[in-house]
Amino acid sequence: MSLRSRIFLLALLVAAPAALAGGAADPGVTKDRILIGSSGPLTGDAAGAGAVLRGADAYFKYVNARGGVDGRRLVFRYLDDAGDLAQAEENIRALVEDERVFALFSVVGTDANLAVRAYTSGLRVPLVFSATGATALGRDPYAIGYAPPYAAEGAVYARHVLASNGKRAEVAVLYQADDYGKDLLAGLRKGLGASGKLIAKAVGYDPLTTDVRPQVAELRATGANTLMLFTSGPFAIEAVAHATRLAWKPQLYVADAASAPALMRRMPQASAQRAVSISFVKDPAAWAGDPGAALAGRIVTRYAPGAPRDRFVVAGMAAAYSLVDALKKVGKTPTRASLMRAVTHMNEASNPFLLPGMRVRTTPTSRFPISQVALQRWRNGRWARFGGLQPASP
Repeated sequence: MSLRSRIFLLALLVAAPAALAGGAADPGVTKDRILIGSSGPLTGDAAGAGAVLRGADAYFKYVNARGGVDGRRLVFRYLDDAGDLAQAEENIRALVEDERVFALFSVVGTDANLAVRAYTSGLRVPLVFSATGATALGRDPYAIGYAPPYAAEGAVYARHVLASNGKRAEVAVLYQADDYGKDLLAGLRKGLGASGKLIAKAVGYDPLTTDVRPQVAELRATGANTLMLFTSGPFAIEAVAHATRLAWKPQLYVADAASAPALMRRMPQASAQRAVSISFVKDPAAWAGDPGAALAGRIVTRYAPGAPRDRFVVAGMAAAYSLVDALKKVGKTPTRASLMRAVTHMNEASNPFLLPGMRVRTTPTSRFPISQVALQRWRNGRWARFGGLQPASP
């Protein structure tokens, strides 16, 4: 945790009312509503990822139109942080102390979740189904992620490299030098195991930089035929563009967080062709005619007009579906403690927004809801799934 984040935490713990610690009269719950909060990038370079909040909001409105949960409406207040960590911290403070939310749900981004989890856990405010695959969230009693763990995602790419080109692969890795990128890189190395020598070079970059061209040139000099992009979306676009300028066209692997079709289409398409990534929700473009994808489309039309019909929106609906499932199990008098029991005892096989065959499963000692993924390949401007489901546990 940075010095600024530690100061933020200390100040908030001193100022926070003792009543926030929970108990029989937990904040955010009345006889007719449950107040849930979140923060994410609704504007700025990372706004694509923030669409998960619009998807979740639309699903909650859909549930409310059908009676809510035990007669209570789900009120979802989510604030824009534009991808700025300081603003995300301020948003969380406002939601917990001023708005007095029952729980925080689907907070977007690894850095934001890791920066606030000590504060929220200290107050026993649930930080549930966060929009991140940070492995560290699986070790906190009052926090739990939702996306596949980044370490497991890296291992999935390693297995595919070994299966498809294990004898000839030379792997270059561009990674964001924070928990997100390091988790992916650690998973890749673990997945390669004794074949770790296939990594020709791994180069990190500061998330606050504005230019990764020097790092791409450094990786190009290795002559590697495979490039792992463990980056955010804008840097993935820049990396592929600069590799193309350098006449380097390696086999690409694009981390899930950077693989939205809107981002992929901004890359030089000749270089992006046949890139590999993972999927776990039904991308509307690839699941036309599927009942779950059709339901997502109807919900967007009715409750989020103008929202993009992409996998980020559907991922928000999937997480919201699981939260509603958990809230149905907390009883007539929801408490923060009962919510945490529910989200760590999931066995959900009915989520219509996840890929067929996927199950949301958690226990108190296995706190990663999504532990299966599928591989997908970029072809002609869209993702196409290939192969079956693969294990994705850290």
